[in-house]
Amino acid sequence: MSIIAWIILGLLAGAIAKLLLPGRDPGGFIGTTLIGIAGAFIGGWISARWLHHPITKSFYDGATWAAAIGGSLVLLIIYRILFGNSRD
Repeated sequence: MSIIAWIILGLLAGAIAKLLLPGRDPGGFIGTTLIGIAGAFIGGWISARWLHHPITKSFYDGATWAAAIGGSLVLLIIYRILFGNSRD
């Protein structure tokens, strides 16, 4: 997959992660979007490194989506822990 496809996947994964973890984030929409992109890259790297699932698979591969969404969720949770959650 190309870098553009990973960015698009990251945008979508960030939006899905935001839907799964509702609430206002300290960074707003732009922060959540950047977290989604970074999460997609990290999830893809973890998937390729430790789960032996190559990142060169197609855009519509379910395992690639799961890795990207999982990475986005983890980064969003870490972001909320470090910078606060404005749900309070």
